Amino acid sequence: MPHPLALTSTLALSALFLFLLSSTSQAHNITRILAKHPELSSFNHYLTLTHLATEINRRQTITVLAIDNAAMSSLLSKGLPVYTIKNVLSLHVLVDYFGAKKLHQITHGTTLASSMFQATGVAAGTSGYVNITNLKGGKVGFGAQDNDGKLNSFYVKSVQEIPYNISVLQISQVLTSAEAEAPTAGPSQLNLTAILSKQGCKAFADLLISSGADTTFETNIDGGLTVFCPTDAVINGFLPKYKNLTTSQKVSLLLYHGIPVYQSLQMLKSNNGLVNTLATDKANKFDFTVQNDGEVVSLETEVVTAKITGTLIDEEPLVIYKVNKVLQPTELFKVKTSPAPKEVAEGPDDSADAPGSDDSEDQTADSDKNGVAGLDGGRLGMVVLSLCVVVFLL
Repeated sequence: MPHPLALTSTLALSALFLFLLSSTSQAHNITRILAKHPELSSFNHYLTLTHLATEINRRQTITVLAIDNAAMSSLLSKGLPVYTIKNVLSLHVLVDYFGAKKLHQITHGTTLASSMFQATGVAAGTSGYVNITNLKGGKVGFGAQDNDGKLNSFYVKSVQEIPYNISVLQISQVLTSAEAEAPTAGPSQLNLTAILSKQGCKAFADLLISSGADTTFETNIDGGLTVFCPTDAVINGFLPKYKNLTTSQKVSLLLYHGIPVYQSLQMLKSNNGLVNTLATDKANKFDFTVQNDGEVVSLETEVVTAKITGTLIDEEPLVIYKVNKVLQPTELFKVKTSPAPKEVAEGPDDSADAPGSDDSEDQTADSDKNGVAGLDGGRLGMVVLSLCVVVFLL
């Protein structure tokens, strides 16, 4: 019969192994994956430049159809603006997992896969879908849905697969799509309230328009602007309080949801602390504190704490985040008081799940050679503690 200490040690080591395994199986970094392939360097560069890399890293199940430098040169020779290039490249990111094996075992030999271009809502109709078809001789063809059924690109090889998390496949040519290559507005041409209205923040957009605060937001886009948008349900629940404010107070409250600089999610995580807002005016601070706990980013006032729950758009110099609460400054609302010691603490806010997106270059500084995210400080501490327990038991 095994000695109790030996059995305990074995169990501890097993638990430690499973912990390490789970810690490295749930994240990836597309920039690091592609960096090992110089022939894909241009594609890699433009994924970073267009912020698509950040979105790819955030998602759990995804397929990237990479193209080599020669194919990218063909695309760049068209002189498309970077915002249009983003649409074209987003057509090459499928929001489903297709490994090399699955490509050759497609039911009925053909399928339509939704791309990130379709998922963003920018694509008209089904133009953001990609046709994947098995062809004679073991070939697999790819074509944009709005390309008259033509399969203009073909499977070359598997670059890297982390089953059912991310698959990076190389294809021969850029997927041709008139819809993706259509002119795209730059930041100064973007209609902020239109973007908000289409992405679940219509109530907030309506308040901006009716108060006239939208003009201030729009004029700050070119110089850099970060917007925190409460969702429709949040705004509708807050309206009774909002209606009790004066006209000028309403404008200040709305401006409080904007920062006059571009702040990516990674920048917010790296620069915790007080930030000024569009409402800041001399002695009227109208500031709040940015704080992160792992991947969750919170915006703290002395009245309320809100959490970022999603990203509507991230195209420097403009980024818009969804938040789960209306930000309430101390200049307009009473400071919250601490709960009595015997009160039961409130449960977690289910709507406050924040995206795990990072800027692609800095997201996983400790990633291993496969582009899989490493351990953070908390997990590393757990590992060290577990090892100490094992050594003690031995």
